[in-house]
Amino acid sequence: MTTPNPKYRPFPAVKMTHRAWPDRVIDKAPTWCSVDLRDGNQALAIPMSVEEKLEFFALLVKLGFKEIEIGFPSASQIEFDFTRRLIEEKLIPDDVWVQMLVQSKEELINRTFESIQGCPRAIVHLYNSTSPAQRRITFGLDKKGVLDIAVRGAKQIKDRLKTVPGTKIRFEYSPESFSATETDFALEVCEAVGETWSYTEEEPIIFNLPNTVELMMPNQHADQIEWFITHQKHPKRSIISLHTHNDRGTGVAATELGLLAGATRVEGTLFGNGERTGNLDIVTVALNMLTQGVDPKLDFSKLPEIRDIYERTTKLEVPFRWPYSGDLVFTAFSGSHQDAINKGLKDRAANPNGSWEVPYLSIDPHDIGRTYRAIIRINSQSGKGGVAYVMEQEFGYVLPKAMHRDFGKIVNRIADERGEELPPEDILALFKQEYLDHDTPLSFQGLSKMAPTSDGVECIVRVKEGSNVHQVRGKGNGPVAAFVHGLNQSGLVNPFEIVSYSEHSLGSGAEAKAVAYFEIKSNGGLATFGAATDTNIEIASLKAVLSALNRRLET
Repeated sequence: MTTPNPKYRPFPAVKMTHRAWPDRVIDKAPTWCSVDLRDGNQALAIPMSVEEKLEFFALLVKLGFKEIEIGFPSASQIEFDFTRRLIEEKLIPDDVWVQMLVQSKEELINRTFESIQGCPRAIVHLYNSTSPAQRRITFGLDKKGVLDIAVRGAKQIKDRLKTVPGTKIRFEYSPESFSATETDFALEVCEAVGETWSYTEEEPIIFNLPNTVELMMPNQHADQIEWFITHQKHPKRSIISLHTHNDRGTGVAATELGLLAGATRVEGTLFGNGERTGNLDIVTVALNMLTQGVDPKLDFSKLPEIRDIYERTTKLEVPFRWPYSGDLVFTAFSGSHQDAINKGLKDRAANPNGSWEVPYLSIDPHDIGRTYRAIIRINSQSGKGGVAYVMEQEFGYVLPKAMHRDFGKIVNRIADERGEELPPEDILALFKQEYLDHDTPLSFQGLSKMAPTSDGVECIVRVKEGSNVHQVRGKGNGPVAAFVHGLNQSGLVNPFEIVSYSEHSLGSGAEAKAVAYFEIKSNGGLATFGAATDTNIEIASLKAVLSALNRRLET
């Protein structure tokens, strides 16, 4: 593994004297074809039942797919029965083409045509393997032998059109293992099939060029696609389709570059389900387009619901970090990331009609049915900005900037002690415990007097210490100043001063509470924060002063 190994060799690149694809952009959606019910289904440990396939088919239609490969009806009775259910119960919308895969074997072709009796429209998808390894190892055939298999299958399908007189048929051919086949030979086979089918500009054939096993870098696959397209004898007689697997983990990149190379159709699955490392994830490519201002022509606005159906019917789980749909893709544990997201969302709220530009978020989660609730996740590595964001977005507490660090340290310490992430409810409970409910050793018992004087106000506040209730009397230019004056003269506390203060309402209406935040300091010591709520803002302020004092007395 650490030295050059003769077992492996670089993939031979297609010789290109000119490439157009690097200078192109994707400015419109391709034709999408879901292969969830065939390629995805055959990759399941427990394939879907007919009822599950019916539910999944309905989902794909709802999402906007106009071409859906519903299965391999010649391969099993369930596949055949599912095809018949769709047809006999008239579940196929007028604008949707259903597609059936079939190998180039006469008995399988016959069974396929049995399955589509009465179908309004269908794409018959023929395939056979063409790569050197398949020719030598699997079939023991030369190029001519493999080409003959493809042509023979195309002829057999054409001959059977008369058995389904009421069905409009389109034809698709895949040189399976196209990615590993000599590109000129793949083109030769496809064009021979096209001629057998009598393809025309009015009724073009679909040439599906599968990246069946990713063996090369995405740019090399783009070269294969562009070379194929530009060397066709009759380019207007074909639709070039991509079917990318993910063996190298670059299925999305290979597809996007293949579209730049000229392909106009894409086969794939939701969330990348498929053989081995899976098929292309159509959700990712479609939403990538959306983030570039391109209408993907598929509706993923309720992505959590789509994921729920997918996981229930396939028995698979979407990974936590899977693009767009994973549980953690709209999260930030890093303090600096949390702070940037918080500021970006506030900027967005102030400029709701501008372009989306929030640090660390490529898409607005609301556009795909996600919520901001899960964006900030708090653990021992989180920063003060994330904690402040949760308090504001989840519960309406707009902590003053100076208080972010104070509360953030408390949350981080508890998360570290527990060794786990803190949900928003636990963060609120900590805030209440540390500030709002911090009523010892001093607790507010009531306001006995608040009266104007010639230079401000005079107040008398009942404050309980242990079993004793003290009448704290003071004067000042306002209620808080008067209370602070009285406390400093009472002997209950060491003298202190107010450093900062802020307040805001929690909710609306006559019964809405107000919250007050205070920062106090004494004798050059460290600042201490307090907070309190009440339906009366003056009472909330007095309680908040005591909250800060109680916290200072404990340190």
